[in-house]
Amino acid sequence: MSIESRARRLVELHRAPEILSVVNVWDVVTAKVVAALPETKALATASHAIAATFGYEDGEKIPLDLHLDIIGRIVASVGDLPVSADLEAGYGDPGDTMRRAIAVGVVGANLEDQVKPLPDALAAVTASVAAAESEGVPFALNARTDVFLRAGDRDPSEVLADAIERGRAYLGAGATCFFVPGKLSDDTVEQLVEALGPQQISVIGVPGAQSSTRFEQLGVARISYGPWTQRIALTALEDAARSLYAGGVVDPGTRPLN
Repeated sequence: MSIESRARRLVELHRAPEILSVVNVWDVVTAKVVAALPETKALATASHAIAATFGYEDGEKIPLDLHLDIIGRIVASVGDLPVSADLEAGYGDPGDTMRRAIAVGVVGANLEDQVKPLPDALAAVTASVAAAESEGVPFALNARTDVFLRAGDRDPSEVLADAIERGRAYLGAGATCFFVPGKLSDDTVEQLVEALGPQQISVIGVPGAQSSTRFEQLGVARISYGPWTQRIALTALEDAARSLYAGGVVDPGTRPLN
């Protein structure tokens, strides 16, 4: 399947009334395990998890060349499945970063605004959309705002209004979806969907958050899990190590997935 076909497929998955659930991966083996599941329609990488894999802190600390190399390896390992990459804030040049990601086969990406002033954040979205258009790829840009994550003691109604303003701007500039990470109440999601429309909002599944089924009922387009999938795996590893140190044995139900 061509990169253009995979890109169109990813956009279609965001637009469908059924929520797009993407279980985030961080290397080739995790990508292959998730890709092999019949429920998997697309994959997404997690920048935090990839950085941690190579010993870097989150926040564009991992060199872009290294980051794109592992993303490219993930893309190459999963055949025709569309892959969306978490490219943080674009490494200082969102347009060029998107072009380089497309060059390794990526057909969608997260781009975070870091709560920068709206004109600056909007310029990054515009540059990313323009870069994808110049490559002839109908790219699925998941434009992220961190206003809820960095809300602090701001008035909640002010935070919601800020998010809606940013969402309208990013979607108006050509973003496919508006990503609003944080532990959001039903009421907040309903207000976001009412203001921006159904199948326009992307959320993250965190401990204590609603299920994908509930988010689908609320009109959400996409749910991903960010670094939490790696944390699930690491929790299982730590628990297994404690058991083995205590004289336990390898669980006979362990599957040879690698």
